[in-house]
Amino acid sequence: MDVGQPSLDQLRVFLTVAEEGSFNRAAQRLGRAISVVSYAIGQLEGQLGVSLFSREGSRKPQLTPEGQALLAEARAVANDVDALVAKVRSLQQGLESELSLAVDVMVPGDAIARILREFQRMFPTVPLRLHVEALGAVAALVIDGQADIAIGGPVAADCPEVERQTIGSVELIPVAAPSHALAQMQTIPPGETRKHFQLVLTDRSPLTAGRDFSVLSPHSWRLADLGAKHVLLREGLGWGNMPRHMILDDLAKGALIHLDVPEGPRFDFQLSALWRRDRVPGPAAFWMLSAFQDARLGQP
Repeated sequence: MDVGQPSLDQLRVFLTVAEEGSFNRAAQRLGRAISVVSYAIGQLEGQLGVSLFSREGSRKPQLTPEGQALLAEARAVANDVDALVAKVRSLQQGLESELSLAVDVMVPGDAIARILREFQRMFPTVPLRLHVEALGAVAALVIDGQADIAIGGPVAADCPEVERQTIGSVELIPVAAPSHALAQMQTIPPGETRKHFQLVLTDRSPLTAGRDFSVLSPHSWRLADLGAKHVLLREGLGWGNMPRHMILDDLAKGALIHLDVPEGPRFDFQLSALWRRDRVPGPAAFWMLSAFQDARLGQP
């Protein structure tokens, strides 16, 4: 039996259905009608002479053994084409006409300033657009094409469109004002933090919808601004985690107290360099990514 030549579009539809686990969600992601997606899969199965999905007895399409066996090769073909197109774009574009950078609000401001000062010296003709966001909003800017590159947190690990490279971390510690009940306890018993209002950083990105990060208390205030959270913590309106580098002066002066909570006195917020898989960073973007890598954020 002759095997037909599948198109790149058919392979992308196949990959999308496999990733989404649903013809409906795949159609929404591709911006097509369900019938068009179903037709593309049927055509691909006809050309290859194998069934890729089992649709009987379940509303959710399941990969057949043949579909599972072909999945890795289909993904490799799509990735190779993405890399080829991205390489051509990079060769055509040369030096970027503008660089759009998104950074997580947790990244130390002095490190950003040092890198941008050197960037200004190295690339004086490249305008810079800087976005400062939190959590999933950083990766969302890269996915939507509003940022060329980004320095973001662990949320990006769930984004298949994004390439990521670990570059460092930021230490977060639980703190409260000295007037707060938790700060006045010599020993904080297990579960005590759940009895007090926790101030939690949040964002409006759909990537983090319904997800919580290091939230221990059922009583919480959600804030989209780290600066506002800092002010409210100093005023004793709750307890919460803050990047240590941002509150060193407060700790030294006693304006904030490091809480020795039994659930953990600290944790590391992992930072990664982010860019779209189908867009190879240009010269200025590559320099910027390397500069953040060399900064060794959170490392001695």
